[in-house]
Amino acid sequence: MTTETRVLSGRYRVDDLIGRGGMASVYRGYDQTLGRTVAIKILKADLAGDAAFRTRFRLEAQAASRMAHPTIVRVFDAGEDAETGVDGVERPVPYIVMELVHGRLLKDVIAQGDVPTEDALRYIDGILEALEYSHRAGVVHRDIKPGNVMITDSGRVKVMDFGIARAVSDSSSTVAETTAIVGTAAYFSPEQAKGESVDARADLYSTGVVLYELLTGRPPFRGDTPVAVAYQHVSEAPLPPSEINDRIPRALDAIVLRALAKDPFQRPQDAAGFREALDETIDGKAPTKRQMSALSNELYGPNPRQAAETARSLRQLSTDTTMRRTQAGPPVAWIWAGVSVLAVLLVAVLIWVMQIRPAAEVPSTALSVPNVVDMSYDRAVETLTDQQLVTARVNESDETIAAGNVVSTVPEAGTSVAAGQKITVYVSTGPDTATVPTLEGINENEARSAIEGAGLSVGSLRRQNDPALAEGTVISSNLESGTAVAKGTTVNLVIASGKVVIVDYTGYTLDAAQRELTSDEKQLTVKVEEDPGCRAAAQPTVATQSLAPGEVAIHSEITLKVCSGS
Repeated sequence: MTTETRVLSGRYRVDDLIGRGGMASVYRGYDQTLGRTVAIKILKADLAGDAAFRTRFRLEAQAASRMAHPTIVRVFDAGEDAETGVDGVERPVPYIVMELVHGRLLKDVIAQGDVPTEDALRYIDGILEALEYSHRAGVVHRDIKPGNVMITDSGRVKVMDFGIARAVSDSSSTVAETTAIVGTAAYFSPEQAKGESVDARADLYSTGVVLYELLTGRPPFRGDTPVAVAYQHVSEAPLPPSEINDRIPRALDAIVLRALAKDPFQRPQDAAGFREALDETIDGKAPTKRQMSALSNELYGPNPRQAAETARSLRQLSTDTTMRRTQAGPPVAWIWAGVSVLAVLLVAVLIWVMQIRPAAEVPSTALSVPNVVDMSYDRAVETLTDQQLVTARVNESDETIAAGNVVSTVPEAGTSVAAGQKITVYVSTGPDTATVPTLEGINENEARSAIEGAGLSVGSLRRQNDPALAEGTVISSNLESGTAVAKGTTVNLVIASGKVVIVDYTGYTLDAAQRELTSDEKQLTVKVEEDPGCRAAAQPTVATQSLAPGEVAIHSEITLKVCSGS
């Protein structure tokens, strides 16, 4: 008896099963249109039945398909077929078509035993290289774990399932539900465990967990339930890896603990910084125990259990009436007597000085400067004038007092003065402000100079592809030009990368490839060459291209060869 071959959307033949996960099964497949072997991921029926999820899944898969990098498993296509169940009801079958990678999952590499430190760092560097590219493209993975990392037969790292975890987590309301779909909570960041919004630094935390497991053979936190593990991610401090495996260079402890910081701002702020820190740590000197203790206190705070025991001990000492003094009695009695006499003399002299002060020193018309701080200037003048005092105004900037209100007076409030004395009133003009300069369209160096020249500070720089702008040109900033802001305010910039992303157009019709390459999103120059060495198709089809898939310089020229032979 033969089984009918399954074909999705009339194009993708589904062959043998090669893997099964929490949300999908993966099959070896064949693209009958382009004639290539692929991997096909078919979603489980319970997820496929959610229309909102299918929409999110398709959009995330489309976002992932725009990424072309050697360390990322390519997503070629995403679609939806239908099948009829045994009950006669037709159900949707969402799927994605990916690059077929020959190799092993990183989780299988870990399961086989000790991973040499050199290999562990090479694997992590590959993961960070993929994240550096994806974060620059605006895609956060959200589910970095050994089960989503492939090691090819040649030893190269390939990260998969970009963007898919977002569709899953958006459809799950609890930690337990999310982990049941996207995997174990062992690799969750604290912000994911708490259900908060995440950014690229969550991926760096998860990468730190993977590094910890590669070095020690186990993740930093383990528990009987996903919730128990999530709690540890939020509140427990991990052991330094070298305390579990003494063969690990202690220089790596600091970088691993930094990556596992609970506060995202204490972690490496981007994948490139993580890679640089690893390089520097490997070449640098191992931290001392004191330095490691200081780092642990900085990242995780004091041990709560130890703090509780310390507090309990202090309470016991303060209430224990059986404790006896172990110090000898007071010093020689004459010393104490001398101290007492001296104290009495000082008090007597003070009283005498106060009593002999001539009454004429303080005029009978003496006044006390009233407190007018934070009053409006007009009201302060009125108050001081009522006390027969003369005012003089001086303006000064102040971060805390509203503009037009009094910051201080000289003499200050409470000082005794004579009627008619001049009181200098310092009035707030508000905080020092600066005007945001026009930044769009100028290069990065000019923008830095303009920002600093205006009394502002340069914040984060995010690279973004724009086919029309030269590398380093400012696309936008977080503050609108001409806006008045407090001096020192941070200005974040979006900078043109000078690149656009192209894919592998082999197998595309010539018209389709030209249309995409010359579109507003690419704006490349296309040159077409005929290749008489291969048979011409009924409709001209791209046989080869001069530029490899991935990022290319804007306005590049790409040559497409089409078969013209008979």
